[in-house]
Amino acid sequence: MHRIIIIGGGPGGTITANHLAEHLADDIRRGDVAVELITDKPEQVYKPGFLYLAFGLESPERIRRPVRELVSPYVDVRIERVVKVDTDQRQVLVEGGKSRPFDQLVIASGTRLEPSATPGLAEAGDWFYDEKAAQKLHDKLEALEQGRIVVSVVGVPHMCPVAPLEVTFMLDQWLEQRGRRDKVELAYTYPINRTHSIASLAEWATPELQKRNVQIETFFNAESVDVERKVLQSMEGTELPFDILIAIPEHRSAAFLEESGLTEAGWVPTDRETLAVKGQDGIWALGDTTNLPVSKAGSVAHYQSAALSKNVAARAHGHGPVARYDGKTICFIEAGLDKGTFIEFNYARPPQVQPPTKMIHWAKLAYNNAYWLTAKGAL
Repeated sequence: MHRIIIIGGGPGGTITANHLAEHLADDIRRGDVAVELITDKPEQVYKPGFLYLAFGLESPERIRRPVRELVSPYVDVRIERVVKVDTDQRQVLVEGGKSRPFDQLVIASGTRLEPSATPGLAEAGDWFYDEKAAQKLHDKLEALEQGRIVVSVVGVPHMCPVAPLEVTFMLDQWLEQRGRRDKVELAYTYPINRTHSIASLAEWATPELQKRNVQIETFFNAESVDVERKVLQSMEGTELPFDILIAIPEHRSAAFLEESGLTEAGWVPTDRETLAVKGQDGIWALGDTTNLPVSKAGSVAHYQSAALSKNVAARAHGHGPVARYDGKTICFIEAGLDKGTFIEFNYARPPQVQPPTKMIHWAKLAYNNAYWLTAKGAL
């Protein structure tokens, strides 16, 4: 039997699992192929929903679903925590001393936050990348009557590259609606000499931030947080006092991948077209965990899964890669609470920002509700 293991129950893992169940349905029914998905969390969470949760615009119940409900019955789902991948013995080691042998392995384990990498950030900072943190941030925002909110991009790359701009634009309008905007200063920091690493996005965002009277600090590489003084300090010597610090902490691949020797500089080295892990035989990667020059966003994992699943299925039949990922990415961008825009690009074509409209904002909200069809591989 040819054994395929997928590690990760996020969008990359579930969409790939469902594609493989379709591509290899006859093989699975005959018992020639087995597809197994291993995840340490029984539920998948729609992570873009955390941003809305921070503003009280979403509820936790609406942004999560049981993984088993999202995956084809042809796929064996195991709720276990992976501790290591033994590439020599071709097995995945899970908590409790068990092992799962594989012929092919798909790594879709996402990324993890490392706020402790910046001294003081874990104690004094806030973010919106998980349910608990988003709700904590919401409570702080509701209580703040006056002062300063600093949005600081500490780590690059990070999940959802447009999220720091989105939260800043949404804050501006959210505070305005509550009659507090003139009492609360907003500041935005970015580590390079513009407001975003994507040049066209920075060209659009900078005047938008200026129009909203947001203090912009570029070349601001956050080094530490003075917890007692509530001051964010940069390597360049700049200090920014804050009442609320909304930070984008450093990100890295899952710890078990580092333990397994499958990362370089924190990420899994991956072929940009075939999605094969470099230097490994029959191991593939997609989504946030890769070192590819694309956004760490759900849409990327969505498009990558289409190519990767065809290549995994082809190998199960004894063939080489048959599909290529072209770098396709689509990112919605909330330009406030009632208007949105988007960017679409690939390896060959740079992104161009569309004028924000209410229609695009509502399209984004509609997709938030329809996302679960994507997770099942139906969209």
